Amino acid sequence: MCNDSRDNEIAQNNPCQKEELPDLSEEDQLAKLKDLLKRVTSGSPFYQKKFEEAGVDIGSIKTPEDIAKLPFTTKEELRDAYPLGLQAVPDEEIIRIHSSSGTTGSPVIIPYTQKDVDVWAEMMMRCYRMAGLTNKDRIQITPGYGLWTAGIGFQAGAERLGAMAVPMGPGNTEKQLQMLLDLKSTALASTSSYALLLAEEINKRGLKDRINLKVGIIGSERWSPKMRARIEDELGIESFDIFGLTEIYGPGIALDCSMHDGLHYWSDHLLFEIIDPVTEEKLPDGTLGELVITTLTKEGAPLIRYRTRDLTRIIPEACECGCPFPRIDRLLGRTDDRIKIKGVNVYPGQIEDVIQRVEGVSSEYQIILERDQGRDSMLFRVEIDGADDPEKNAGSAKALNKAFRDFIGISVNVECVGMGELPRSEKKSKRVFDNRDQ
Repeated sequence: MCNDSRDNEIAQNNPCQKEELPDLSEEDQLAKLKDLLKRVTSGSPFYQKKFEEAGVDIGSIKTPEDIAKLPFTTKEELRDAYPLGLQAVPDEEIIRIHSSSGTTGSPVIIPYTQKDVDVWAEMMMRCYRMAGLTNKDRIQITPGYGLWTAGIGFQAGAERLGAMAVPMGPGNTEKQLQMLLDLKSTALASTSSYALLLAEEINKRGLKDRINLKVGIIGSERWSPKMRARIEDELGIESFDIFGLTEIYGPGIALDCSMHDGLHYWSDHLLFEIIDPVTEEKLPDGTLGELVITTLTKEGAPLIRYRTRDLTRIIPEACECGCPFPRIDRLLGRTDDRIKIKGVNVYPGQIEDVIQRVEGVSSEYQIILERDQGRDSMLFRVEIDGADDPEKNAGSAKALNKAFRDFIGISVNVECVGMGELPRSEKKSKRVFDNRDQ
Protein backbone atom coordinates (compact mmCIF):
# COMPACT_ATOMS: atom_id res chain seq x y z
CA MET A 1 0.00 0.00 0.00
CA CYS A 2 1.80 3.13 -1.25
CA ASN A 3 0.72 6.72 -1.68
CA ASP A 4 2.42 9.99 -2.55
CA SER A 5 2.66 11.28 1.04
CA ARG A 6 4.21 8.00 2.25
CA ASP A 7 6.68 8.10 -0.66
CA ASN A 8 7.63 11.65 0.29
CA GLU A 9 8.17 10.66 3.94
CA ILE A 10 10.39 7.76 2.89
CA ALA A 11 12.43 9.96 0.54
CA GLN A 12 12.91 12.68 3.16
CA ASN A 13 13.99 10.24 5.90
CA ASN A 14 15.97 7.78 3.84
CA PRO A 15 19.22 6.72 5.57
CA CYS A 16 20.84 6.69 2.13
CA GLN A 17 21.13 10.47 1.85
CA LYS A 18 24.55 11.28 0.35
CA GLU A 19 25.62 13.53 3.20
CA GLU A 20 25.03 10.72 5.72
CA LEU A 21 26.53 7.78 3.86
CA PRO A 22 29.48 5.89 5.35
CA ASP A 23 32.31 4.65 3.18
CA LEU A 24 30.89 1.73 1.18
CA SER A 25 33.98 0.98 -0.89
CA GLU A 26 35.64 -2.43 -1.22
CA GLU A 27 38.79 -0.83 0.18
CA ASP A 28 36.99 0.11 3.38
CA GLN A 29 35.49 -3.38 3.71
CA LEU A 30 38.93 -4.93 3.22
CA ALA A 31 40.49 -2.62 5.83
CA LYS A 32 37.77 -3.58 8.31
CA LEU A 33 38.25 -7.27 7.53
CA LYS A 34 41.98 -7.03 8.18
CA ASP A 35 41.34 -5.22 11.45
CA LEU A 36 38.80 -7.90 12.42
CA LEU A 37 41.35 -10.66 11.75
CA LYS A 38 43.92 -8.91 13.95
CA ARG A 39 41.37 -8.55 16.75
CA VAL A 40 40.25 -12.19 16.73
CA THR A 41 43.78 -13.60 16.50
CA SER A 42 44.77 -11.60 19.58
CA GLY A 43 41.54 -11.75 21.61
CA SER A 44 39.37 -14.71 20.56
CA PRO A 45 40.37 -18.18 21.84
CA PHE A 46 37.65 -19.57 19.56
CA TYR A 47 39.24 -18.18 16.38
CA GLN A 48 42.81 -18.62 17.61
CA LYS A 49 42.18 -22.35 17.79
CA LYS A 50 40.12 -22.43 14.59
CA PHE A 51 42.73 -20.55 12.55
CA GLU A 52 45.57 -22.65 13.95
CA GLU A 53 43.81 -25.89 13.00
CA ALA A 54 43.06 -24.52 9.50
CA GLY A 55 46.59 -23.18 9.02
CA VAL A 56 45.34 -19.64 8.38
CA ASP A 57 47.90 -16.88 7.76
CA ILE A 58 46.02 -13.59 8.16
CA GLY A 59 48.86 -11.84 6.35
CA SER A 60 47.75 -13.60 3.15
CA ILE A 61 44.42 -11.72 3.15
CA LYS A 62 45.27 -8.90 0.73
CA THR A 63 42.19 -8.66 -1.54
CA PRO A 64 38.43 -9.09 -0.98
CA GLU A 65 38.60 -12.42 -2.84
CA ASP A 66 41.10 -13.74 -0.30
CA ILE A 67 38.29 -14.15 2.22
CA ALA A 68 37.78 -17.56 0.58
CA LYS A 69 41.01 -18.64 2.34
CA LEU A 70 39.28 -18.34 5.71
CA PRO A 71 37.30 -21.28 7.16
CA PHE A 72 33.53 -21.16 7.60
CA THR A 73 31.90 -20.89 11.03
CA THR A 74 28.84 -23.07 11.68
CA LYS A 75 25.93 -23.07 14.10
CA GLU A 76 27.19 -26.37 15.55
CA GLU A 77 30.50 -24.72 16.48
CA LEU A 78 28.63 -21.89 18.18
CA ARG A 79 26.63 -24.39 20.22
CA ASP A 80 29.81 -26.25 21.17
CA ALA A 81 31.24 -22.95 22.46
CA TYR A 82 28.47 -22.67 25.10
CA PRO A 83 28.36 -20.72 27.32
CA LEU A 84 30.92 -17.96 26.60
CA GLY A 85 33.46 -19.57 24.31
CA LEU A 86 32.73 -17.01 21.58
CA GLN A 87 33.69 -14.04 23.76
CA ALA A 88 36.55 -12.08 22.18
CA VAL A 89 37.07 -9.24 24.69
CA PRO A 90 37.65 -9.10 28.48
CA ASP A 91 34.66 -9.53 30.81
CA GLU A 92 34.67 -5.87 31.83
CA GLU A 93 33.86 -4.85 28.23
CA ILE A 94 30.75 -7.06 28.01
CA ILE A 95 27.55 -5.23 28.94
CA ARG A 96 24.90 -7.71 27.79
CA ILE A 97 24.30 -11.19 26.42
CA HIS A 98 21.61 -12.56 24.12
CA SER A 99 20.83 -16.12 23.22
CA SER A 100 19.12 -18.30 20.66
CA SER A 101 16.31 -20.53 21.89
CA GLY A 102 18.38 -23.73 21.99
CA THR A 103 15.37 -25.85 20.97
CA THR A 104 17.56 -28.22 18.94
CA GLY A 105 20.64 -28.32 21.18
CA SER A 106 22.64 -26.05 23.47
CA PRO A 107 21.66 -22.39 23.11
CA VAL A 108 24.10 -19.99 21.45
CA ILE A 109 25.21 -17.23 23.83
CA ILE A 110 26.29 -13.98 22.13
CA PRO A 111 28.08 -11.34 24.29
CA TYR A 112 27.75 -7.65 23.34
CA THR A 113 30.00 -4.68 24.06
CA GLN A 114 28.68 -1.13 24.28
CA LYS A 115 29.85 -0.54 20.70
CA ASP A 116 27.95 -3.65 19.54
CA VAL A 117 24.75 -2.37 21.15
CA ASP A 118 25.27 1.08 19.61
CA VAL A 119 25.93 -0.30 16.12
CA TRP A 120 22.85 -2.53 16.36
CA ALA A 121 20.66 0.41 17.43
CA GLU A 122 22.07 2.44 14.53
CA MET A 123 21.22 -0.30 12.02
CA MET A 124 17.71 -0.63 13.45
CA MET A 125 17.25 3.14 13.20
CA ARG A 126 18.29 3.00 9.54
CA CYS A 127 15.59 0.36 8.97
CA TYR A 128 12.92 2.56 10.55
CA ARG A 129 14.04 5.58 8.53
CA MET A 130 14.07 3.56 5.32
CA ALA A 131 10.43 2.71 6.06
CA GLY A 132 9.66 6.42 6.37
CA LEU A 133 9.35 6.55 10.16
CA THR A 134 10.44 9.60 12.18
CA ASN A 135 10.58 10.78 15.79
CA LYS A 136 6.88 11.62 15.47
CA ASP A 137 5.92 7.95 15.16
CA ARG A 138 4.70 5.53 17.83
CA ILE A 139 6.05 2.02 17.32
CA GLN A 140 4.16 -0.86 18.96
CA ILE A 141 6.68 -3.65 19.55
CA THR A 142 5.15 -7.14 19.79
CA PRO A 143 8.16 -9.54 19.54
CA GLY A 144 9.52 -11.04 22.76
CA TYR A 145 11.95 -9.50 25.22
CA GLY A 146 14.52 -11.22 27.43
CA LEU A 147 17.33 -13.38 26.08
CA TRP A 148 15.83 -13.21 22.57
CA THR A 149 17.14 -10.29 20.51
CA ALA A 150 13.91 -9.18 18.87
CA GLY A 151 11.99 -6.95 21.28
CA ILE A 152 14.95 -5.06 22.70
CA GLY A 153 16.42 -4.58 19.21
CA PHE A 154 13.24 -2.97 17.90
CA GLN A 155 13.08 -0.80 21.02
CA ALA A 156 16.71 0.38 20.84
CA GLY A 157 16.23 1.43 17.23
CA ALA A 158 13.03 3.30 18.08
CA GLU A 159 14.75 5.16 20.90
CA ARG A 160 17.72 6.02 18.67
CA LEU A 161 15.24 7.40 16.14
CA GLY A 162 13.52 9.39 18.87
CA ALA A 163 10.18 7.69 18.25
CA MET A 164 7.83 6.56 21.01
CA ALA A 165 8.41 2.88 21.75
CA VAL A 166 5.39 0.92 23.00
CA PRO A 167 7.13 -2.21 24.37
CA MET A 168 4.21 -4.65 24.49
CA GLY A 169 6.02 -7.93 23.89
CA PRO A 170 4.12 -10.95 22.53
CA GLY A 171 0.57 -12.07 23.14
CA ASN A 172 -2.24 -10.49 25.20
CA THR A 173 -4.16 -9.50 22.09
CA GLU A 174 -6.80 -7.60 24.07
CA LYS A 175 -4.13 -5.31 25.52
CA GLN A 176 -2.44 -4.99 22.11
CA LEU A 177 -5.69 -3.77 20.57
CA GLN A 178 -6.30 -1.36 23.45
CA MET A 179 -2.84 0.20 23.00
CA LEU A 180 -3.30 0.42 19.22
CA LEU A 181 -6.49 2.39 19.79
CA ASP A 182 -5.63 4.47 22.86
CA LEU A 183 -2.01 5.30 22.02
CA LYS A 184 -2.70 5.68 18.29
CA SER A 185 0.34 3.59 17.35
CA THR A 186 1.48 4.38 13.81
CA ALA A 187 3.86 1.45 13.27
CA LEU A 188 3.75 -2.22 14.18
CA ALA A 189 6.84 -4.37 14.78
CA SER A 190 5.81 -8.00 14.57
CA THR A 191 6.20 -11.48 13.18
CA SER A 192 4.06 -12.04 10.11
CA SER A 193 2.02 -14.68 11.97
CA TYR A 194 1.08 -12.27 14.74
CA ALA A 195 0.46 -9.40 12.32
CA LEU A 196 -2.06 -11.62 10.52
CA LEU A 197 -3.70 -12.63 13.81
CA LEU A 198 -4.06 -8.94 14.80
CA ALA A 199 -5.36 -8.04 11.33
CA GLU A 200 -8.04 -10.73 11.47
CA GLU A 201 -9.06 -9.70 15.00
CA ILE A 202 -9.23 -6.00 14.05
CA ASN A 203 -11.45 -6.78 11.07
CA LYS A 204 -13.63 -9.19 13.07
CA ARG A 205 -14.31 -6.37 15.57
CA GLY A 206 -14.73 -3.66 12.95
CA LEU A 207 -11.81 -1.60 14.30
CA LYS A 208 -9.95 -0.94 11.05
CA ASP A 209 -11.19 2.66 10.72
CA ARG A 210 -10.22 3.41 14.34
CA ILE A 211 -6.55 2.42 14.23
CA ASN A 212 -3.75 4.74 13.08
CA LEU A 213 -1.23 2.21 11.75
CA LYS A 214 0.55 3.17 8.52
CA VAL A 215 3.65 0.94 8.57
CA GLY A 216 4.48 -2.63 9.53
CA ILE A 217 8.08 -3.73 10.19
CA ILE A 218 7.63 -7.47 9.88
CA GLY A 219 10.06 -10.37 10.02
CA SER A 220 11.41 -13.33 12.01
CA GLU A 221 9.94 -15.89 9.59
CA ARG A 222 9.27 -16.36 5.88
CA TRP A 223 5.98 -14.91 4.69
CA SER A 224 4.50 -15.26 1.26
CA PRO A 225 3.38 -12.44 -1.07
CA LYS A 226 -0.23 -13.51 -0.44
CA MET A 227 0.24 -13.25 3.32
CA ARG A 228 1.89 -9.85 2.88
CA ALA A 229 -0.99 -8.61 0.71
CA ARG A 230 -3.55 -9.79 3.28
CA ILE A 231 -1.76 -8.07 6.16
CA GLU A 232 -1.39 -4.83 4.22
CA ASP A 233 -5.00 -4.83 3.05
CA GLU A 234 -6.58 -5.76 6.39
CA LEU A 235 -4.45 -3.36 8.46
CA GLY A 236 -4.29 -0.60 5.83
CA ILE A 237 -0.48 -0.41 6.03
CA GLU A 238 2.65 -0.60 3.92
CA SER A 239 4.81 -3.46 5.16
CA PHE A 240 8.59 -3.71 5.20
CA ASP A 241 10.39 -7.04 5.39
CA ILE A 242 13.11 -6.98 8.06
CA PHE A 243 15.89 -9.55 8.38
CA GLY A 244 18.22 -10.53 11.19
CA LEU A 245 19.42 -13.39 13.35
CA THR A 246 20.58 -13.65 16.94
CA GLU A 247 24.13 -14.63 15.99
CA ILE A 248 24.48 -11.47 13.87
CA TYR A 249 23.24 -8.74 16.28
CA GLY A 250 19.50 -9.52 15.87
CA PRO A 251 16.79 -7.91 13.72
CA GLY A 252 17.76 -4.92 11.63
CA ILE A 253 20.69 -6.08 9.51
CA ALA A 254 18.60 -5.69 6.32
CA LEU A 255 15.27 -4.21 5.21
CA ASP A 256 13.42 -3.84 1.95
CA CYS A 257 12.88 -0.28 0.73
CA SER A 258 9.80 1.33 -0.82
CA MET A 259 10.52 -0.53 -4.09
CA HIS A 260 9.99 -3.83 -2.22
CA ASP A 261 12.45 -5.52 -4.55
CA GLY A 262 15.06 -7.09 -2.28
CA LEU A 263 16.47 -6.10 1.11
CA HIS A 264 19.25 -3.52 1.55
CA TYR A 265 21.91 -4.67 4.01
CA TRP A 266 24.35 -2.52 5.94
CA SER A 267 27.61 -3.35 4.19
CA ASP A 268 29.68 -0.94 6.30
CA HIS A 269 29.23 -3.39 9.19
CA LEU A 270 28.54 -6.71 7.45
CA LEU A 271 30.15 -8.61 4.59
CA PHE A 272 27.74 -10.91 2.72
CA GLU A 273 28.73 -13.83 0.48
CA ILE A 274 26.68 -16.47 -1.33
CA ILE A 275 28.03 -20.02 -1.52
CA ASP A 276 26.89 -23.32 -2.96
CA PRO A 277 25.63 -25.12 0.19
CA VAL A 278 26.98 -28.47 -1.08
CA THR A 279 30.35 -27.62 -2.66
CA GLU A 280 30.94 -24.54 -0.43
CA GLU A 281 32.25 -22.65 -3.47
CA LYS A 282 31.59 -18.91 -3.59
CA LEU A 283 28.90 -18.05 -6.16
CA PRO A 284 28.71 -14.95 -8.37
CA ASP A 285 26.24 -12.16 -7.58
CA GLY A 286 22.76 -12.96 -8.87
CA THR A 287 23.08 -16.71 -8.18
CA LEU A 288 20.88 -18.40 -5.58
CA GLY A 289 22.75 -20.05 -2.73
CA GLU A 290 23.43 -19.99 1.01
CA LEU A 291 24.07 -16.67 2.72
CA VAL A 292 27.38 -16.37 4.60
CA ILE A 293 28.00 -13.36 6.86
CA THR A 294 31.14 -11.81 8.35
CA THR A 295 30.62 -9.23 11.12
CA LEU A 296 33.20 -6.60 10.21
CA THR A 297 32.85 -4.32 13.24
CA LYS A 298 31.47 -6.58 15.96
CA GLU A 299 33.55 -6.81 19.15
CA GLY A 300 31.94 -9.07 21.76
CA ALA A 301 31.46 -12.16 19.59
CA PRO A 302 32.60 -11.43 16.02
CA LEU A 303 31.83 -14.11 13.45
CA ILE A 304 33.83 -14.86 10.30
CA ARG A 305 32.16 -16.50 7.31
CA TYR A 306 29.16 -17.65 9.34
CA ARG A 307 26.92 -20.07 7.43
CA THR A 308 23.38 -18.84 8.07
CA ARG A 309 21.64 -21.68 6.16
CA ASP A 310 19.38 -19.00 4.61
CA LEU A 311 18.85 -19.28 0.85
CA THR A 312 18.96 -16.06 -1.15
CA ARG A 313 21.06 -14.22 -3.74
CA ILE A 314 22.92 -10.92 -3.89
CA ILE A 315 21.12 -8.66 -6.37
CA PRO A 316 23.80 -7.17 -8.65
CA GLU A 317 21.76 -4.31 -10.09
CA ALA A 318 21.45 -0.91 -8.41
CA CYS A 319 18.09 -0.33 -6.70
CA GLU A 320 15.66 2.12 -8.29
CA CYS A 321 15.22 3.81 -4.91
CA GLY A 322 18.72 5.25 -5.30
CA CYS A 323 20.10 3.73 -2.09
CA PRO A 324 23.69 2.55 -2.70
CA PHE A 325 23.64 -0.10 0.04
CA PRO A 326 23.66 -3.55 -1.66
CA ARG A 327 20.67 -5.90 -1.66
CA ILE A 328 19.82 -9.52 -1.15
CA ASP A 329 16.64 -11.11 -2.46
CA ARG A 330 13.82 -12.12 -0.14
CA LEU A 331 14.70 -15.44 1.47
CA LEU A 332 13.60 -18.56 -0.38
CA GLY A 333 13.91 -20.60 2.81
CA ARG A 334 16.66 -22.37 4.74
CA THR A 335 18.80 -25.31 3.72
CA ASP A 336 17.56 -27.08 6.86
CA ASP A 337 13.90 -26.22 6.04
CA ARG A 338 14.10 -28.44 2.97
CA ILE A 339 11.47 -31.15 2.67
CA LYS A 340 12.62 -34.23 0.78
CA ILE A 341 9.74 -36.32 -0.51
CA LYS A 342 9.70 -38.89 -3.31
CA GLY A 343 13.26 -37.90 -4.20
CA VAL A 344 12.37 -34.22 -4.69
CA ASN A 345 13.73 -31.33 -2.60
CA VAL A 346 10.99 -28.80 -1.74
CA TYR A 347 11.57 -25.40 -0.12
CA PRO A 348 9.01 -23.08 1.55
CA GLY A 349 9.45 -20.47 -1.19
CA GLN A 350 8.32 -23.01 -3.80
CA ILE A 351 5.20 -23.82 -1.78
CA GLU A 352 4.35 -20.13 -1.57
CA ASP A 353 4.89 -19.77 -5.32
CA VAL A 354 2.34 -22.54 -5.91
CA ILE A 355 -0.19 -20.82 -3.60
CA GLN A 356 0.35 -17.54 -5.44
CA ARG A 357 -0.69 -19.14 -8.73
CA VAL A 358 -4.13 -20.36 -7.60
CA GLU A 359 -6.92 -17.82 -7.19
CA GLY A 360 -8.95 -17.80 -3.98
CA VAL A 361 -6.28 -19.61 -1.95
CA SER A 362 -5.14 -18.06 1.33
CA SER A 363 -1.59 -17.65 2.60
CA GLU A 364 -2.19 -20.10 5.47
CA TYR A 365 -1.28 -23.76 4.99
CA GLN A 366 0.00 -26.88 6.71
CA ILE A 367 2.02 -29.80 5.37
CA ILE A 368 1.61 -33.24 6.93
CA LEU A 369 4.14 -35.87 5.86
CA GLU A 370 3.39 -39.56 6.44
CA ARG A 371 5.05 -42.89 5.57
CA ASP A 372 3.05 -46.07 5.05
CA GLN A 373 4.82 -49.33 4.16
CA GLY A 374 7.87 -47.42 2.96
CA ARG A 375 5.92 -44.99 0.76
CA ASP A 376 5.88 -41.26 1.53
CA SER A 377 2.81 -39.10 1.16
CA MET A 378 2.15 -35.39 1.64
CA LEU A 379 -1.14 -33.83 2.71
CA PHE A 380 -1.38 -30.15 1.88
CA ARG A 381 -4.03 -28.38 4.02
CA VAL A 382 -4.83 -24.84 2.94
CA GLU A 383 -7.45 -22.18 3.58
CA ILE A 384 -9.62 -21.05 0.65
CA ASP A 385 -12.52 -18.70 0.08
CA GLY A 386 -15.83 -20.55 -0.16
CA ALA A 387 -14.57 -23.86 1.25
CA ASP A 388 -18.17 -24.86 2.09
CA ASP A 389 -19.07 -24.92 -1.62
CA PRO A 390 -18.29 -28.52 -2.74
CA GLU A 391 -17.73 -27.50 -6.36
CA LYS A 392 -15.39 -24.66 -5.47
CA ASN A 393 -13.58 -26.81 -2.91
CA ALA A 394 -12.97 -29.59 -5.44
CA GLY A 395 -11.89 -27.09 -8.11
CA SER A 396 -9.33 -25.45 -5.84
CA ALA A 397 -7.95 -28.82 -4.73
CA LYS A 398 -7.59 -29.93 -8.36
CA ALA A 399 -5.86 -26.66 -9.34
CA LEU A 400 -3.44 -26.90 -6.42
CA ASN A 401 -2.60 -30.52 -7.19
CA LYS A 402 -1.88 -29.60 -10.80
CA ALA A 403 0.30 -26.66 -9.70
CA PHE A 404 2.35 -28.95 -7.43
CA ARG A 405 2.90 -31.37 -10.33
CA ASP A 406 3.69 -28.65 -12.88
CA PHE A 407 5.97 -26.40 -10.81
CA ILE A 408 7.52 -28.71 -8.19
CA GLY A 409 7.17 -32.12 -9.77
CA ILE A 410 5.32 -34.01 -7.04
CA SER A 411 1.75 -35.20 -6.50
CA VAL A 412 0.12 -34.30 -3.17
CA ASN A 413 -3.18 -34.83 -1.43
CA VAL A 414 -4.99 -31.52 -0.97
CA GLU A 415 -7.50 -30.62 1.75
CA CYS A 416 -9.17 -27.19 1.41
CA VAL A 417 -10.57 -25.70 4.62
CA GLY A 418 -12.37 -22.45 5.44
CA MET A 419 -10.67 -19.15 6.15
CA GLY A 420 -9.44 -18.97 9.75
CA GLU A 421 -9.67 -22.72 10.38
CA LEU A 422 -5.93 -23.35 10.61
CA PRO A 423 -4.23 -22.34 13.89
CA ARG A 424 -2.82 -18.84 14.33
CA SER A 425 0.32 -18.02 16.30
CA GLU A 426 1.50 -15.11 18.44
CA LYS A 427 5.08 -16.02 17.49
CA LYS A 428 6.04 -18.12 14.46
CA SER A 429 3.63 -20.46 12.69
CA LYS A 430 4.52 -24.16 12.52
CA ARG A 431 3.63 -25.28 9.02
CA VAL A 432 5.37 -28.64 8.51
CA PHE A 433 4.52 -31.77 10.52
CA ASP A 434 6.78 -34.67 9.58
CA ASN A 435 5.39 -37.89 11.01
CA ARG A 436 7.55 -40.21 8.89
CA ASP A 437 10.02 -41.08 11.66
CA GLN A 438 7.42 -41.63 14.36
